Amino acid sequence: MEVKNAKPIAQTAQKSEPKGPVLLSDYWPRYRRTSLATTIAMQVVVAFVVSLSLLVAGMKPYDPAFIITVLSMLFTAITLNIMLLDILLAPHRDLVTAIASAAGEKIDTPLATPNTVRYIKSGFKPVLQFVYELVSEKNKPQADESQSSVTTDAKRLSTAFNQTKAGIVVLDANGSIQYANKRAPVTIDTKNIPKLELLFEKDGEFEAWLASCRDTAVHAEKTWLRIPNKIVGEENRRIFNITANYEKESAAEVVLVCFDSTDEYQPEDDELDFISFAAHELRGPITVIRGYLDVLDIEIGAALAPDQKELMKRLIVSANRLSSYINNILNTSKYDRRHLQIHLGEESLASIYDSIRDDMELRASSQNRLLSVNIPPELPTIAADRSSISEVISNLIDNALKYSNEGGIVNVTAGVKDNHVIVNVQDNGIGMSGNVVGNLFHKFYRSHRSRETVAGTGIGLYICKAIVESHGGTIGVTSVEGQGSTFSFTVPIYASVASQLQANDFTNAGLISSGDGWIKNHAKYSG
Repeated sequence: MEVKNAKPIAQTAQKSEPKGPVLLSDYWPRYRRTSLATTIAMQVVVAFVVSLSLLVAGMKPYDPAFIITVLSMLFTAITLNIMLLDILLAPHRDLVTAIASAAGEKIDTPLATPNTVRYIKSGFKPVLQFVYELVSEKNKPQADESQSSVTTDAKRLSTAFNQTKAGIVVLDANGSIQYANKRAPVTIDTKNIPKLELLFEKDGEFEAWLASCRDTAVHAEKTWLRIPNKIVGEENRRIFNITANYEKESAAEVVLVCFDSTDEYQPEDDELDFISFAAHELRGPITVIRGYLDVLDIEIGAALAPDQKELMKRLIVSANRLSSYINNILNTSKYDRRHLQIHLGEESLASIYDSIRDDMELRASSQNRLLSVNIPPELPTIAADRSSISEVISNLIDNALKYSNEGGIVNVTAGVKDNHVIVNVQDNGIGMSGNVVGNLFHKFYRSHRSRETVAGTGIGLYICKAIVESHGGTIGVTSVEGQGSTFSFTVPIYASVASQLQANDFTNAGLISSGDGWIKNHAKYSG
């Protein structure tokens, strides 16, 4: 039998589909309307059932009490159920909104936070958080093949840098550390900012070099030797030879390569500790010798012949000087720990030199050198420890004699410079190259040439530096290879620092103290 006017099933189904694109965000309003309508309808049914119950119980339909009861119940039930429905459907709403947002649709409702108390208590937080994480991953820009390659190369380089013994630090144009491998001498401060952990020879030396590069250079390079990350005695102390490369307007403005040379330098630090131990052991016998010499001078001094008295005097002077040298060695070992403390008094530089004059002239004549000393007696008095400054002069003259040519002359002069007295020791000997001069005052440093031709330990100039800087002065050298060298040091004029000395019981604390209570020479340490 033929059925007329029948329409295809597919055509009938198409009628029920909504026109236009279907949006995920349209689902929630429809679902909420349907839920509200269903809830209200159910409450109407309940109200109808209650009304029948009241009628059966004998209430009249026109009774005001009946009407008020039914209407109040219906209004209250619908209101409470709508409020309850919104509370119960809130997770459903927020989940649908998040999914619609993930699909890239424009939504009017703000995204809910998963950290609300009820979501945390109900356990819905991880569900919503998971959807947000999916959205975040979806919105991340996809790296192209070249970016992926760069990332792989960066990881490979980072792994390689962490395997090397050298520390590598990269700083940007603001001086902030952008990269540091595992071996880098970097520490994290209280603000969680990485900082270089290096004690350069002079306070702010690295910063000063960098500022100079920014002002005058496009590309620059500098090397520092024997730079520790901590003072002697602290745990995990390492010693580096450092090379810095500067490139103007580069994303990696400064690259520091810190070669860990602790194995090379630490034995020398241990050697200094041994020297200090030996000096400590020698101090007892030297004190006894000095005591016996003083007793002999008192007991038999009057009976000695003039030449014997002069010999006794020289023995006493030499014993006292040897005792002071031992004390200076002990103090120098403390210098690495930043607490070299000495007492300073008002002294005449000419008088200090007179106490070692005979010894210096004897050394010069024994080495077939000439020694010319011009220290005017009218120079202002200085704030000094007599034995320590005599050791500095003695060491510098002794070095000048060693490195002078046979028959050469060593000139010692002194004058006033600002608030200091400056002493110059000049020779006309073999001189030094620039790379030697830059490292001369490091302890145990000796050039290959000096090791082959002149005996010594390499600690003398380091002791001189420790003493001079602990007086609040400076020491330096200028040299021309093949023409000679001039060593210079300064000591403050007494009148310029008298008030500071008096305020600190005539110790050097007022000249070189730091805020943390350590005696620290500002020209040697940073931090």
